[in-house]
Amino acid sequence: MINKRNYNEELQDTADHKYGYSFDFDVMHPFMLKSFLPFFNAGNILELGSFRGHFTRRLLPFFKDITCVEASDQAIEIAAKEFGENVKFVNSLFETVALPTKYDNIVLTHVLEHIDNPVQILKRINDEWLSDNGRFFLVCPNANAPSRQIAVKMGLISQNAAVTPAEAAHGHRITYTFDTLERDARLAGLRVIHRSGIFFKALANFQWDKLLNTDIISPEYLEGCYQLGQQYPDLCSSIFLMCEKGE
Repeated sequence: MINKRNYNEELQDTADHKYGYSFDFDVMHPFMLKSFLPFFNAGNILELGSFRGHFTRRLLPFFKDITCVEASDQAIEIAAKEFGENVKFVNSLFETVALPTKYDNIVLTHVLEHIDNPVQILKRINDEWLSDNGRFFLVCPNANAPSRQIAVKMGLISQNAAVTPAEAAHGHRITYTFDTLERDARLAGLRVIHRSGIFFKALANFQWDKLLNTDIISPEYLEGCYQLGQQYPDLCSSIFLMCEKGE
């Protein structure tokens, strides 16, 4: 049975927490794309959980055939106005959606932690939606990011992988580490081909948003944090698995 959830409500900002920060859209999204580019296949792409199309916009230069599945009808309405016929939008739950084809690329960025039964959805990706030579790009927030570890030391959260009340209000069900993310991918039958971290991060998102409005942070500094994240993936804002179809 699928739990009744209000996905439009989960996308709303709360008094002390935004659903999406400038840091997510202006810093993390470009570096996610940079991490994906060496592995993209030619062909079509499926984006699962497109929100209002912030990451979709970054895919347009690379793919002519883009399909997005999103549970929030309000988010799709906003995105569809911008992209028109350039993107195919499907307003549905991952648990019940019926897709017409298989995909050479599938992206799931900062979405799996929102899903009630993540292994079930990962199994659908492996068994039903990923083409034989397809590649699956999976990114989740990292429980071991220094920003979270600092929050634990400050007494703001109980432990690295805790789901805070603000995160729960936005639909979070779990905070992943590399071992738990790889566990769920393997349970679903996926083959993990590549693993990495995206962007070394010692500050909270709201702190980053304040800094991004100043001249303190340069593009070179951001690139340095990205490169340091390749050296220390477990200290990154997000963890990234590139998977291929398994048995």
